Amino acid sequence: MFAWTERELNEEQGAAVVQPGSVFLVACPGSGKTRTLTYKIARELSLLTSSRQYVVAITYTNRAADEIVARIEALGVDTRQLWIGTIHAFCLEWVLKPYSIYLPRLARGFTVIDPYDRQQLLERLCAAHERPRITHYDCDYFVTSTGTELCCRENAKRVAIRAVLRQYFQALRDSQQIDFEMILGFADRLLRAHPAISRTLSHVFSMILVDEYQDTKQVQYEIIGSILRAGSGRCRLFMVGDPNQAIYGSLGGYAIAIEDLRALTGIPIAQSALSRNYRSSRRIIEYFEHFNLHSTQIEAFGRDREFESRITYNAEVTRADLVVEIGRLVRHAVHDLAVPQREVCVLAPQWVHLAALTRRLVTEVPEIEFDGPGMAPFSRNIENFWYTVACLALTEPSPSMYLRRVRWATKFLSALNDAGVALNHVDQKAVLKHCNSIRLLQRDGLDYLRAFFDSLFERMGVDFHVYLQLLSDHDAFFSSSHAQVERLEGEGVRDSRDLTFFKRVFAPRSGITVSTIHGVKGGEFDVVIACGLLEGMVPHFSDPEGESAGRKLLYVTASRARKHLHLISEKGRRRGNFGDYSATEVLERYRFNYNN
Repeated sequence: MFAWTERELNEEQGAAVVQPGSVFLVACPGSGKTRTLTYKIARELSLLTSSRQYVVAITYTNRAADEIVARIEALGVDTRQLWIGTIHAFCLEWVLKPYSIYLPRLARGFTVIDPYDRQQLLERLCAAHERPRITHYDCDYFVTSTGTELCCRENAKRVAIRAVLRQYFQALRDSQQIDFEMILGFADRLLRAHPAISRTLSHVFSMILVDEYQDTKQVQYEIIGSILRAGSGRCRLFMVGDPNQAIYGSLGGYAIAIEDLRALTGIPIAQSALSRNYRSSRRIIEYFEHFNLHSTQIEAFGRDREFESRITYNAEVTRADLVVEIGRLVRHAVHDLAVPQREVCVLAPQWVHLAALTRRLVTEVPEIEFDGPGMAPFSRNIENFWYTVACLALTEPSPSMYLRRVRWATKFLSALNDAGVALNHVDQKAVLKHCNSIRLLQRDGLDYLRAFFDSLFERMGVDFHVYLQLLSDHDAFFSSSHAQVERLEGEGVRDSRDLTFFKRVFAPRSGITVSTIHGVKGGEFDVVIACGLLEGMVPHFSDPEGESAGRKLLYVTASRARKHLHLISEKGRRRGNFGDYSATEVLERYRFNYNN
């Protein structure tokens, strides 16, 4: 049985890990949630009694899945009976691929549309609607067990959006494609129509673990609940998250109440909590506790808990001077306080503001390196086969990368098998050996990847052009990647075509992180600088939760900081015909003893 010492887990963490039944774990920021989840998975793997059983872990991002697997393997635990990934990947792997024959819409086969191709299709359909003008951003939607819900809350646009989506769904039907939201909808439909699928899966899974439960959608709860109900307690649940960080409400995510979860799953579930914050100083915790909506208990427990943190709020700087002010704060952190660049984070509410902000910061503080938004110069669609090959192509063999590259090679072989490519006697080590032996002279990143793909398949004696799915993915990968490179060049990002720039995607992060508030969840930094804290952005003007959504966004923002926190509500940012944005009201009302 997997075991640990008292120094590795505290009493709260250890109690959650050894709990034999199902657990609903509310974890405050910095409480070691990922560590607890990692040890729980490791222990459950060690308790498996059959080679036919699996432990399943559902994470919000693929990056989180990679991090957890790496931690488990570092503990010396065999992960061959662990399945970990996003809910979309789970539904594809365990529900749609094996059982799609039972749905007429999918019975003749299907592919998942590439996000770039989806955007292009929606843009073409939106172009036909001049009034009201709509874009592909307006056409985001999410599925529920009863249909679809639009993410756009502007009533004047909703009729046009519905019309575009009807055309969009028909186009996907005609091309035998589905998008990511349809993955969830069809999985839910299959489980409802064929209860035997849930019963089968409940025998295969000993436990389902769900990370960041507060970002889970109704249909996702239903999918997981269906399997747990069918198991009648045979398959257990370990669900962890923080309801105060439920900031994806506009996309359908919400933090389920324990009573509703018990009713949905039909199984007994114990509730527990992680209340010790090991990340932030007591002053930082005091600050973000003000935005606590769910009375979560938080206790300062880290080595820096008595650190004299500086917390500032600037509502006087103008938009014209914003970059200069952020540059001043960055220089102060890096040069005066000797904070490593990778321990500084600059946040804003929306991606649209960050690309220009990153470019201007590079000019304002040229001696500092910035890891800005959307800086990958190639398609990062995790479901595209060639993205996995690109991961192998752009990383070098090294001890630190070995386990990750083995996982990529495993996924590579599995995807080839799904596409109908028979590779007898080829294992992960053989794939890595082929990859490691390829030597190319191309310096253009996309030229290099194209040549690498051709060389790898030539070495394996496979012509991928004769396999429709591989060829379709190949076209989608390079179309999307070309568009990404052109976008970066248009935004003034230098050397975005260079192979070195491509390889930076997998290099350890070294510069200052520039991110949205949503994108930084799970991160932690010595210094956090947040701008754009304006009513209509924080919270977004269309968010139905209003002030509650704003409090959650501020809670997430402030709780990323270990030592210092700088908040900015800049003046002079125009809101179309509605004048200038004003400062976020809930922030303006907070009478805190800020530093100068």
